[in-house]
Amino acid sequence: MDQKIKEELLSVAREMSASGLVEGTAGNLSARLDDGRIVLTPASLGYAGMTPDDLVVVDPGGNVLEGHRAPTTEKALHLACLSRHADIGAVLHCHALFASMFAVNHTPIPCVVEEFDIYVGGDVPVAEYRRTGSDALGEEVARHLEDRGAVLMANHGLLCVGKSASDALGVAHLVERTAQLVWGARLMGNPVPLPQSTRTHFAPLYKKRGRL
Repeated sequence: MDQKIKEELLSVAREMSASGLVEGTAGNLSARLDDGRIVLTPASLGYAGMTPDDLVVVDPGGNVLEGHRAPTTEKALHLACLSRHADIGAVLHCHALFASMFAVNHTPIPCVVEEFDIYVGGDVPVAEYRRTGSDALGEEVARHLEDRGAVLMANHGLLCVGKSASDALGVAHLVERTAQLVWGARLMGNPVPLPQSTRTHFAPLYKKRGRL
């Protein structure tokens, strides 16, 4: 099973890059292995040529157990999210263009479409700015994930979580598409929020789906 998780992580990393959610070697992913260890993408390595041998396995404390490369410089971000939320199976951090515009403006992405409630849990909040790679950033981002599948990192980008790397990627694509939709709708006028009765109906479905 661990090998399958690693292969999925690598496939998702390549798709994340190919679909434009990141540029170059930016962004990073992690997934929880069956025995509690965590597999991470390595630092500063292009996704197109990345192989399973390039992935790095660490223990929950961040100590490298497998791999000949250094783990992503944002290791602390992934470890904080996975440590604080035992129900999360994978974490994806990217620099999706429209979502990042909201992050730079410190503006949440509102839940204006029904699938947002189901797959994200509601509005995407903005975590306060903390320096990249710091423990403080990990702690700040992780606290926003109690009932959300995504959070914006102020002046930085987007972080999404899910049952698997593929699940987290699906959330990232949904958030980016909705960010673009809201951006365009605001140019046209004032986006109309979903009725509260709809939010009340769909909101419990996110927790029911689970994240692990």
